[in-house]
Order: sequence, then C-alpha cells, then structure tokens
Amino acid sequence: MRIVVVGAGEVGSYIAERLSREGHDVVVVDHHSGRLDALASEFDLLTVNGSGTNPRVLSEAGLDRAEVVVAVTDSDEVNLLACMQAKQQGVPAAVARLQDSDLRGAPGRAMRAAIGVDLVLDPDEQTADAIMDLLLYHGVSDVNELANGEVLVVGARLAEDAPLVGKTMAEIGAYYEPEWDFIFGALSRDGEMSVMRRDTALEPNDLLRVVCRRQGRRELMEIMGLSRTDLRRVMILGGGRTAGLLAGRLIERHVDVVIIETRYERCLELSERYAGALVLHGDITDIDVLAREDIGSFDAVVAATGEDDANVLACLYAKSEGASETIAVVHRLSLLPLLEQVGIDAALSPRTASANVVLRMVRGGVTAVATFLEGNVEVLEFEVSSGSRADGSGVRDLHLPGQMLLAAIVRDGKARIARGRSELRARDHVVAFVTPDCVDEVKQAFR
Repeated sequence: MRIVVVGAGEVGSYIAERLSREGHDVVVVDHHSGRLDALASEFDLLTVNGSGTNPRVLSEAGLDRAEVVVAVTDSDEVNLLACMQAKQQGVPAAVARLQDSDLRGAPGRAMRAAIGVDLVLDPDEQTADAIMDLLLYHGVSDVNELANGEVLVVGARLAEDAPLVGKTMAEIGAYYEPEWDFIFGALSRDGEMSVMRRDTALEPNDLLRVVCRRQGRRELMEIMGLSRTDLRRVMILGGGRTAGLLAGRLIERHVDVVIIETRYERCLELSERYAGALVLHGDITDIDVLAREDIGSFDAVVAATGEDDANVLACLYAKSEGASETIAVVHRLSLLPLLEQVGIDAALSPRTASANVVLRMVRGGVTAVATFLEGNVEVLEFEVSSGSRADGSGVRDLHLPGQMLLAAIVRDGKARIARGRSELRARDHVVAFVTPDCVDEVKQAFR
C-alpha cells in the first residue's frame, strides 16, 4: 500500500516508521530537510522536501498513486489543503490532524465533508485521555479500552512480591478455571516483546500486557502487586493544550487541580477557562516553586510541558518529595528506558494514540488497534464475518498463527476471555494479540 505522510514531526515520523517497517510504500513530505534526512537514514522510505500545500511537491510524492494520505503537520490549514488535493487526485482515504476545536467539531463538519477528510486526529486530546486512564488505574503503564469499554488492555510491571512471580501461563490458567476474567497476552523482557505461550514463566519486573474484562480489573491489580489510590489532588506541570484538556477532565470528576505554567498570558487563559483549577505562574524547573506548593503532598503529578528534560526532572523531584504517582510526557523515545530505571511511574508519548487510529484505517476491516512503543506486538479488535472460517468454529480448530493469541470474545455486549473450547459466531467481536506479519493471515480466518 502506498501511503503519503505530510509532516515529519513527532507524530508523522512515528507513523511513517511503523508503516515502513511493515513493508508499506511510504513517502514523507516535510519542509524541514533535517527531519527527512534522519528518517531516510534509518528506515526504508522515500522523502520529498517541500510544503504539503504545494501541488508540485505532492505530485513528486506520488499523490495520484497513494491509497492513504496522512496530514499531521502543526498547521490545520496545511493539513486540510493536503487532504483536499488528495481527494482531487482520487486518493481513497485522507486523515488530517486538526487542533482547532471548531474545525474538529460540528461547526467544521460541512467543510470537512466538502474537502473529503475521512478521519480526524487530535494528538493533544488523545494524550489527555491516555493520562486520564493512567491516573484512574494507578500503577499501570498504559490502558486501552476496546469493545465499547467492555475489554481493557492493561500494561503494568510485575511487582517483586506479586503472587504471580514464578508462575507459568499454564499454571495461572489452571488456577482460574473454569471462567477467567483476564488473560496475559504479551511480555516485554530485556527489550524484547513477544506473545505469551503456555510455558512462559513470569519474572519480577516483567512488563505485561493483559486483556481483562472490566469487572476483573481490581483482582488483576491485586495479583500483580499494584495498589489503587483515590484521586483527590493532582498537580499539572505545564499549561499547554494537553494540560488544559486534562484539567477539564479532572475537574469534572471533582478532583482538586493545581496548574503551574511559565507564560503569564497562558495562565490568564487557563484561569478563565478552567475556573475550578488553581493556576499558578512559575517555572517548573525552579525547585523553590515546587517546594513552596508542597509538590510531594499530591496524589499525582503530571509533567506535560513540551520539554522532555523539564518533565523528567520535575517528576524526579516530585517523587523524591513523596508524590504518590508521577507521569511524564516525553517526545524522545530513547528516554523511556531511563525513566523506568530512575523510578518515574509512567511515561507516555503523543505518538502512539495517533498511530493507532491510522493503523486501524490501514488495516482495513479492523474496529480498533492498540500499539506499544517498545515492541511490534499489537492488539486488534475485529468482527467475525458471516460465512467466514471462524463462523461456527472453535478457537482451537482455527489453527491460528503461533504469534497470535485470541484473548477475548464480545457477544451481545458482554465480554468473556477466549479459550480453546470457545465457539465463535458471526458478529462476535474478538480481541487478539498479533504481530504485523500475521495480520493478513488472521483476517482471512475471520472475514
């Protein structure tokens, strides 16, 4: 599949990287030659230097042969113009990153339809949602909701004293017979990520991805050695758009919110828009400012500025002062291993949420996709088609690829963990761990 990505920033570069690794014909357009050179030196893709609004540049990128265009620059106008030209050239699918709420919402609906935007991305909003999930599920590294919230994909490190340490998947399964509320799907250990097998034994500090029925999440947290904290007070460091969106979500839940922002004008804007929050003017790298506000007394501290170094240092100080949970937004993926070593509870990047939306479109016939920064295993949700090989078959009779684990089945709005004896029916939604190289084979069984 030929895919043109307009914008080689944080989001665009990650999407291009992920798609090129899967063998797609990817072309990246950007006016920053340095960004393009960095991408071309690492990945098998083409680059075109120039503006995403320029017809000649888009023609050089092979727009007329593309099946998907993903416009993710920092400019809404550039993204819309790129999508408009894509539709004029007959491109089937156009994705635009839009930050303006009116352009994304009802006021911009007619314009989006006229231009032909098929899908809208908003990395700031998706990042705020991801942080909110981490705050609600204390101790986890990531949370994804699938099947209308009936199924959770939870990522967390196994505590040293957790009851599961030393147990194999077969032993865990036997203990929870006959009905399971969760299933361990993927394991990250020593920088390698793989789909779980029956003989896999768990070790302390393993990073696990678990598919869980919503009602089983509390037991899952207990057996993994995770604690639960009721949110009362949260400090947000930085007052950008992501921070504002997060503050709004917390205020709706009656959480006391304190925001520290370095730009005075932005402080005034935040105070006016989020009247339920205490907005303070200050520098988050100034320890005196953080100490004066007693940063260690907060249930959670979220560092969401655009500066990775400031976010990391502020979280380290908050943790040293006793903050229950620290979450850092980072843009350089190379920092992630370091953050785990120094004790920051969770780190996330705006890249993955946007990539998940794009991958759902590229996959075709997939309801949802969840990807992870440290590996190529992903979670897919899709529907069993009438007349497919899966329709009326048992899971064990499908002989699915070794690098796939069918984790959950959702029927009539109710989720259950998939077993070898489970029977599938048309219109069931299934949730599965897969590697990209077996996606096509998996889809053939269910479509």
